[in-house]
Amino acid sequence: MVNYNQTSTDFFLLGLLPPSKIGLFFFSLIMLMFLMVLLGNLSMVLLIVLDTRLYTPMYVLLSQLSHIDLNYISTTIPKMAFNYLLGNKSTLFIGCGVQNFFFMTLVGTEGLLLTCMAYERYVAICFPLYYPTQMSKRVCVLMIAGSWITDASNSSAHTAYILHIPYCRFRTINHFFCDIPAMMTLACMDIWFYECTVFVNTIFFLLLPFMAIAYSYSQVLSACVQWQGGRRVYWTCSTHLTMVTLFYAPFVYNYLCPRSLRSPTEDVILTVFYTILIPVLNPVIYSLRNKEVMGSLRRVIQRIHFVKM
Repeated sequence: MVNYNQTSTDFFLLGLLPPSKIGLFFFSLIMLMFLMVLLGNLSMVLLIVLDTRLYTPMYVLLSQLSHIDLNYISTTIPKMAFNYLLGNKSTLFIGCGVQNFFFMTLVGTEGLLLTCMAYERYVAICFPLYYPTQMSKRVCVLMIAGSWITDASNSSAHTAYILHIPYCRFRTINHFFCDIPAMMTLACMDIWFYECTVFVNTIFFLLLPFMAIAYSYSQVLSACVQWQGGRRVYWTCSTHLTMVTLFYAPFVYNYLCPRSLRSPTEDVILTVFYTILIPVLNPVIYSLRNKEVMGSLRRVIQRIHFVKM
């Protein structure tokens, strides 16, 4: 007979690292990367706010990407660090739902935002004459607002569902945060319909946007081959496409691959990849390698230095 526990309000997260010297080493490394994400993305947001020359659709979208990465990593790593340092693996039931809501919202919004960024590059390079109308300020704002509203609504539906299904007595999540695939293994009811919903949802919010991004960048890369001076753009877009692939591939595998074909260890490793490593690399790939961003950084530093003088 299946055991239910309708009175307990806690889940227990097994965590990411063992309480050993090796675990402490990797914990220090993760915290260093966490600080790098905070510094890199916060600097990017402030830089675009301070320099009016960057008030263009491309950099507005880029500032949104930095803002999302900043919050995205903050939904998982601080809680993981708190649990590791205090040896406290419990998390409130409602806290798990809140964490899941913000994580799903930020991940989904980033996916749609990457699609918007690919479309912006596609129009700018393939149809430059139409750029002022196709990527006006109004269109840019609608893209950003639409991404946030769509994914917040989707995340609300998923969160409401996972907070209202019964869970078994031993609520031990083999993960370092409340991720839906890990939580679903604890459900004390048949959830085949919900798993089908997650499958369709993943196709709609992850696979289709990735296909749209791949198409946009393929058109950009094709255009770059046909004109001189396109080598730098070709390299930049190739790098962006690689980063997008690294972002989407683990999600698609985690949410589309049946649970019977993957292990909890694989889930955790892939999650570490897209929750920690991708936010670390994004500022480097999208910002620090950009000449306009570096020029803006120098101007802001000179302005601050002039004010101090």
